[in-house]
Amino acid sequence: MKLPRFILGDNTDYPESIFIIHTEFPRFIIDLKTDDIEWFEDFDVENEEELVEETNNLIKEASEFYDREVDRYQ
Repeated sequence: MKLPRFILGDNTDYPESIFIIHTEFPRFIIDLKTDDIEWFEDFDVENEEELVEETNNLIKEASEFYDREVDRYQ
């Protein structure tokens, strides 16, 4: 099965939160309300600088995905 790169999610236990799931490497879930990220990957300390840059790009892409999805609902 081919998964979309981003998936929009919610959960009634967290009614104020909206989650974006990134299904490609590096896989993660971001809570758009708090900007908390839960990674599904282990990273080496030596790649920390690259990870920070990639994280910033992915957060931006996740936010753009969310905005696009919301626009399509309206």
